[in-house]
Amino acid sequence: MNKYMEIAKKLSEDNLKTNVGGPFGACIVKDGKIIGKGSNHVLSNNDPTAHAEIMAIRDACKNLNTYDLSGCEFYVSCYPCPMCLSAIIWSNIKKVYYGNTKEDAANIGFRDDFIYSYIKKLIEKDDDKSVLELESMDREETIKTFNSFLKKSDKIIY
Repeated sequence: MNKYMEIAKKLSEDNLKTNVGGPFGACIVKDGKIIGKGSNHVLSNNDPTAHAEIMAIRDACKNLNTYDLSGCEFYVSCYPCPMCLSAIIWSNIKKVYYGNTKEDAANIGFRDDFIYSYIKKLIEKDDDKSVLELESMDREETIKTFNSFLKKSDKIIY
């Protein structure tokens, strides 16, 4: 077994004993060194975003003092949910190794499929209001801040 995947698996196994969240673990590696680790803490943190991947990203960013994890590899015990996939993309990680599949997660009760379906419908311009209602409001005012940002000479795009 790959040594980094073994760490992700151990983090997920350890989480079974704590009941702080689901059986998920993750570690981030850069240049052969672990720079971030995480396990699911949704229940203990009362935080639906405290997935193993998010916790590992937060840990790695803190340890490297950066928001940019370019050049890192991610090892996760399960295929990332849509939120975690987005966070991984935002952090500039280009390679993810996963153990269990999203179907395996569904088989133990973690149902991300409705989110994937919802996102697909958004892309097809067919909002599913039974999942989430999105309504544009006051853009003529909020766009002013975006326009100001566009004009800033010292802006940082991340």
